Amino acid sequence: MKLKFTKMHGLGNDFLVLELVTQNFDLTPELIRTWGDRRTGIGFDQLLIVRPPSNPETDFRYQIFNVDGTEAQQCGNGARCIAKYVTHARLTIKKSLRMDAPSGIVNTSILEIAVDSPNTSIVRVDMGIPCTKPSVIPFLTDEPAVQYAVDIGSQEIEFVPLSMGNPHAVVIVDDVNDAPITEWARMLQTNDRFPEGVNVGFMQIVDRQFVHLRVVERGVGETLACGTGACAGVVAGRLLGKLDDRVQVSLPGGKVRVVWQDESSIVEMIGPATWVYDGELRI
Repeated sequence: MKLKFTKMHGLGNDFLVLELVTQNFDLTPELIRTWGDRRTGIGFDQLLIVRPPSNPETDFRYQIFNVDGTEAQQCGNGARCIAKYVTHARLTIKKSLRMDAPSGIVNTSILEIAVDSPNTSIVRVDMGIPCTKPSVIPFLTDEPAVQYAVDIGSQEIEFVPLSMGNPHAVVIVDDVNDAPITEWARMLQTNDRFPEGVNVGFMQIVDRQFVHLRVVERGVGETLACGTGACAGVVAGRLLGKLDDRVQVSLPGGKVRVVWQDESSIVEMIGPATWVYDGELRI
């Protein structure tokens, strides 16, 4: 059989997108790992599956799988790409969508086509209300706080744990290019206090409205961009009193804008989603 797919990316965070609205196929973790291999397969950070809605109040349902075959709860760059994909694939003509993600309902709006790239759309995503409750993240602690510290050898790393539908730990650093992010990320991701693992973001604050960010994602490694990581970084900075409510986040793959007012507000992210090519898999 032939299975149609689309390759997309959000600031270099790349995806293989499959629609199982008009197609039928049973996925396995082994197939995901095979397709995800950048030398012998197609190569991607995550696989996005678009399905018919299970909720009558939504337009579509989607799933996210990491390249190692594990399922993720949320992906901000993926949500933007799905919003563009369903119009590209002519599954809908709507520019504003309400979709059912593993972490809950996600609202998206295509704002415009990028002037310098007709294959790129600028998409706004309502990423939901962040959660700092340890049992939800999940993060094991006896004393809830905004910021925590762990000892790594002779060093102490301070971080802010929170959930954007998936677990994040945000570490403030002086320079994202000098910080030992591979070592520190591994230490945090294997720490027993994060029983489901964690995405680790390293954020350099330039001023109250601009930051640099690098993110090491669980099940993937460092990516060129992480949408939920960008949101988590701004939330952490706001909780620490270091950032304003509108922040431009510069990632290795490009920039997104994140808006967050307070702990009762939805996080809004605006950034690009780019179509790369369409293809077919022979199964």
